[in-house]
Order: sequence, then structure tokens, then C-alpha cells
Amino acid sequence: MPVLSVIIPAYNEAARVGRTIEQVLVYLHAQPFSSELIVVSDGSTDDTGRIVEGYFAAHPGPIATRLISYPANRGKGYAVRQGLLAAAGTVALFSDADLSTPIEELHKVVDPILDGHYDVVFGSRALDRSLIGVHQPWLREYSGRVFNQIMQWATGLPYADTQCGFKAFRLAVCRPVIEGAVLDRFGFDVELIYLAHQAGLRLLERPVRWNDAAGSKVGLFSGLDGFRELHQLRRRAARGAYDEALRRTRQALAQPGAAPKSGQPSN
Repeated sequence: MPVLSVIIPAYNEAARVGRTIEQVLVYLHAQPFSSELIVVSDGSTDDTGRIVEGYFAAHPGPIATRLISYPANRGKGYAVRQGLLAAAGTVALFSDADLSTPIEELHKVVDPILDGHYDVVFGSRALDRSLIGVHQPWLREYSGRVFNQIMQWATGLPYADTQCGFKAFRLAVCRPVIEGAVLDRFGFDVELIYLAHQAGLRLLERPVRWNDAAGSKVGLFSGLDGFRELHQLRRRAARGAYDEALRRTRQALAQPGAAPKSGQPSN
């Protein structure tokens, strides 16, 4: 069983997915732990799937590689969940296909979990903005800040940036959270963090390097999806739709060996 699973959701990423896979595999080859790489083609209509399959076939090695694909575009949240649920690692990380957070930042979110201190660690652009190399256009950056303020009000979560596409999960306790999540688009990150927080898992928001990448799939309508899904999240939580997932997560956390190390922080 690999120690780490890396999941890359991809929608019409033919122009850069090969380069992304190469960078990720080179980095993983240099690490002291075993790993696997899973690419999820989210209903791509270009050559994304063919390029991924071709690269994997042409570059066999000690790192297990897989392509998951399906015909209809379902949204990044759906793609991420398919990858996380297929992952075999102790820890699973998902990263945006554009590597806006460089893969070299992986240890910032993976090591605190492997060290036994946290269950979910996610990258943040807001905690240290000096780490942003290339900023988003002003309107997108401003709308992101507004979304996060509304997210905090709507959910009670204390975090400064839930939307950075660089998050790691300890699967032994996070799998029920992933199975219980349903939001498919811009709000999926909030839903995963909200459920983990509500279940009492140990969460850490950590500053990471980040660069805006040309060709982002996030636009005005993505933001509108986010506000709609925040409303959906509040409604589902109010009627108890997440209660079973929370119960199962707490049950997993109570299993022998799943409790926090003595003296370590917990939520």
C-alpha cells in the first residue's frame, strides 16, 4: 500500500497535463516513501485522457499510475471525490492540474499528517500573501475574498482560504467525510472542510506558495455556483443530511491508533 496518493482532477487540460504529470512524477520519485498518481479526467472533450494514458504507458516505473475517466463533465468536486475514494494511500493529496501551488510544497501539507499531528491539512494563499508570485486579476482576487467572508458567516468556519486547490487527507478517518460529501463544483472544498471540522478532526490551514496560471477554469459562473452551493450546504446541514457521515467519521476517529498523539492539537 502506498504511503501517499496524489490526485489531479483534469478537465480539458491537454495543453499542460503531460508537463504536469512529468513534474509530479519526478518529484515523487525523489521522495523516501511509496506513492501513486491518479489523474481524473472529468468528462474532457479534448485529448486529455489520451495524453495521460500515453504518458503513463511510455514511462513505467515504481510509482503506480492510474487514469479515471467518464464521459460527462461533473465538476471538480465530483472528480476530486472519485480520486480520493479510489486512493490506496495512507494520505491522499489533491492538486490542481495547473500546479498553481508547486508540487514542491507537498511536504507542507503531507508531513503534519504523516507525523500524526493532523487529519486534514490544506494550503492557503491568505495566511501569507508574500508567497503569491503571480496574482490573479484584481476582480477575481477580490471576489475570492468576498466569497471567503461569506463562507465564514454561512458555516462558522474560522479559516482564511478554503479554495486553494492543494489539500491533504488522512484517509483512515476522512473517508466517511468524502463519501458523505455531495457538492460537485466551487463549493466542494468548503463542504469537505466543514464536515471534517464538524466531526472533530484535526485541521491545519498552512501558507503555501501560489501562482495564478493562465487558462483557469474558474470564472464568474464558478463563483455563482459557490454561493449557490453554500446555501445548499447550510440547508443540508440544517436537515441532518450529513449526520450519518459525521457519525461514521467520529467512529473512525475512535478506533485504536486513530486518536491524536499526546499533547498534540485537536479541533
